[in-house]
Amino acid sequence: MKQDSTRNIAYTVDCEDYVHVVKFNPFDSGDASSLIAYGGNNYVVIGTCRFQEEDAEVEGMQYKTLRTFHHGIRVDAIAWSPETRLDAIPPQIRFCTAASDRKLRLFTSDLQEKNEFKTFDGHSDYINDLVFAPNEGQEVASVSDDHTCRVWDLEGNEKAHFVLHSPGMSVCWHPEEAFKLMVAEKNGTIRFYDLITHQAILSLECEQTPLMSADWCLKNTLKIGAVAGSDWLIWDITRSSYPQDKRPVHVDRARLFRWSRVNENLFATTGYPGKTTTQLLVHHLGHPQPILTGTAAVGSGLTWHRTLPLCAVGGDHKIFFWVTEM
Repeated sequence: MKQDSTRNIAYTVDCEDYVHVVKFNPFDSGDASSLIAYGGNNYVVIGTCRFQEEDAEVEGMQYKTLRTFHHGIRVDAIAWSPETRLDAIPPQIRFCTAASDRKLRLFTSDLQEKNEFKTFDGHSDYINDLVFAPNEGQEVASVSDDHTCRVWDLEGNEKAHFVLHSPGMSVCWHPEEAFKLMVAEKNGTIRFYDLITHQAILSLECEQTPLMSADWCLKNTLKIGAVAGSDWLIWDITRSSYPQDKRPVHVDRARLFRWSRVNENLFATTGYPGKTTTQLLVHHLGHPQPILTGTAAVGSGLTWHRTLPLCAVGGDHKIFFWVTEM
């Protein structure tokens, strides 16, 4: 593995709009290709990707748009439902968006005649993150600048409501911990809520602000990662409520943190979009320096492929993909 290697973008997809958010489907959809969603100022586009890293018959990358959904307003966040199936007859695509009008929209499509969406109202300020219940997909959790985390059913009814001490920045739901919700707040606190008793059961502290993004490691439920200020921070929740490991990485400020879905020691962070470029760094806990450094023109969003050590960032009319080693 090359240390501190600046690596060129492996693949790009051209888009018709500025890409504010990009999200690989984290669930198995029953198809060899990976589903990807990206959101712009007016649209959400659903497509499939196949990479030469997983299929020797593919040269580079194959991308195909399945459907474009008119959204009518800027897309701020996207979550995939585990009920999305490409191998069903007819296929079902289901995802939820958060938009700049403070509403959630739940889209359901069979990629043919049926294209429905429902609007969920309740947040009084910007929604920063949202996630589906990972096993059944019958609920959606969202966090907002309005200092709340809310859990909704698929009809848009509020099932739970947690009052936060500062804006909610990230919300995570782990398939192995289906009755717990992780909520990260801008003030540097990460709390776990019990969804049966609706009580906070554990909290972690950054001791620095602003916390902008946090993630719960898929491969190890005891590992939590976040970015706050210009640092990344990692917790082992059995050891302490304070980070076991932290490192300054982005000169201006860090923006997003995402664990790889295939390796519990691999994660990526992005910096704030600067005047020209956004920095993407891929880190491995066994290495003192980032193992990959990438830049994208005014990038936004960050997502990992479900089965490959490959991540994507949105940008100006493009999605950029980087491949790293395990």
